Formats: sequence, C-alpha cells, structure tokens
Amino acid sequence: MTKPSIVFAHGLWADGSCFSKLIPTLQTEGHDVMASQHGLDSLATDVAAVKACLARVPSPAILVGHSYGGTLITHAGTDARVAALVYIAALAPDADETSQSLLGKFPTSPVFDHLDVPEGRIWLKQSGVKHFAGDLPEAEQKLVYATQAAPVADLFNQKVEGTAWNAKPSWYVLATQDQTVPPDLQRFVSKRMKATTTEVASSHVPMLSKPDVVLDVIRKAVGAVSMS
Repeated sequence: MTKPSIVFAHGLWADGSCFSKLIPTLQTEGHDVMASQHGLDSLATDVAAVKACLARVPSPAILVGHSYGGTLITHAGTDARVAALVYIAALAPDADETSQSLLGKFPTSPVFDHLDVPEGRIWLKQSGVKHFAGDLPEAEQKLVYATQAAPVADLFNQKVEGTAWNAKPSWYVLATQDQTVPPDLQRFVSKRMKATTTEVASSHVPMLSKPDVVLDVIRKAVGAVSMS
C-alpha cells in the first residue's frame, strides 16, 4: 500500500528548513514529502502555497503545521486530498477567530517583547531567540536567527475560510516550555479539536529540539491514515 504523503507548513521567523531533522527520515521511510515555503505577505497566499504543495504529492496527504503553520493547515486542510492534520506547538483558529484573536485570549508570551517592526515587517530580535528556541545549542539558535522570515505586520489579523480540524482527525505536539505560543493556548486548542495530544518539555521548536518525539507523532497519524 502506498504510504501517505506529508506536507509541512512552517510558521513565522522560519522557512521550510525548520523541518530538516524530520524530512530525511520520513523520506527514507517511503513518504513523498514537501515543505511549503511562505512569503508571509498574506494569509490567503500562504494557504495557497500549502495547497500548491498538495498538488505536487500523491493523495492522501497529512498536513503538518508548526506555529502559524497551524493556521495554514486549518484552512488548507479542508482540501479533499488531506486525510489528517498534525499540529506542532501551533495555532488552530476556529471559524470565528483569527490567529491574533486566538492569541489574544491568553497572556502575552515573552517573545513578543523582543520584536522590531521596520517598514511593516515583524523581525525577531537576537534577544528574542532564547524565548523562541532556547533549548537548542547556541550554534543552532544563531542559525534560527539568521534564517528567519519576517511577516507583514497585519498577517495575524487576516482571515480565510475553512476549519479542517472540525472534520479531519488531528494530532498535537504540545510544547510545555513554550515562550512563544503559550502552553495554555496549546492545551485549549488541542482539547477543542479533540486531538490525540503528546506533551513534550520543549521550547517553541520541538521539531528541532525533540525531533524523535515529533516523528513518533507523525508516524501515529500515518498509521491511522493507512488503516482507514
């Protein structure tokens, strides 16, 4: 039986290379894998980028979203080619929410005190990396900072239709030491979507700091899809 494809969706201050510790293993295990690259210029175009990757891999596919990528897979995941969703320390807005209104339900996390917004783009300051990826070795933290992608300032207030977790099976990797997306928000959305949830003592980037845990969760989603 053909194994499901896997499409990754990255968040803010990152690109598709943030999944570099997951992709080679999944490819070796026989999956077609793509990581969507987002301009972070508009929610609609980022969702379209995820759907463009879906068109490049065989169906069925599993969408895996980190952080803001959770918003993207929530919307793109309504596509008929998507069989399951995996959220990594991610946002997952409901039909009446934006990324920002969901974040606004919880206390502001430390990383948001370490941002620059020149010319309408939100950049992570070097001082903020410890609140984003503080459990990585120093060299990897420097790489995270150097390869960041900066979103437009109003990205989190933009809205797109579609709430895939209402209808698709979901898994959630909950980062208990996260200083970017609050763990309480992660508990709220994972419970709301009735996700199969795995907690991990990690910063906001468990796919980099605890890749084996994230791979195990993706494998569980693969197993469920393969049996259905």
